[in-house]
Amino acid sequence: VQLQASGGGLVQAGGSLRLSCTASGRTFSPYAMGWFRQAPGKEREFVARITWSVSNTYYTDSVKGRFTISRDNAKNTVYLQMNSLKPEDTAVYYCAADRFYSGTYYREEEYDVWGQGTLVTVSS
Repeated sequence: VQLQASGGGLVQAGGSLRLSCTASGRTFSPYAMGWFRQAPGKEREFVARITWSVSNTYYTDSVKGRFTISRDNAKNTVYLQMNSLKPEDTAVYYCAADRFYSGTYYREEEYDVWGQGTLVTVSS
């Protein structure tokens, strides 16, 4: 299984972007998919997560009400709709698959397949 993230770019503060992450390879049916981000000089952090079967969603507090994660099982794709973007949202965004849930959805170690990252830059 490979994950391909896309949709990053340069946007002004207050603007919107939609990230996509598509899985290719063998039949894809993870327990959940997540988005993480890594800002310059900082550690990678959890952003959002969606379970694959029933679409339960989880968000870090800083993006609640602004970001929405969704998925299209038929297309093996997960999306991250980002609205009201702020300069502090600037980061490389990574999608990841959690195929074997162990109870710590916000930790990188929970996810076993990662995409290559897409850069989001929000100008003030």
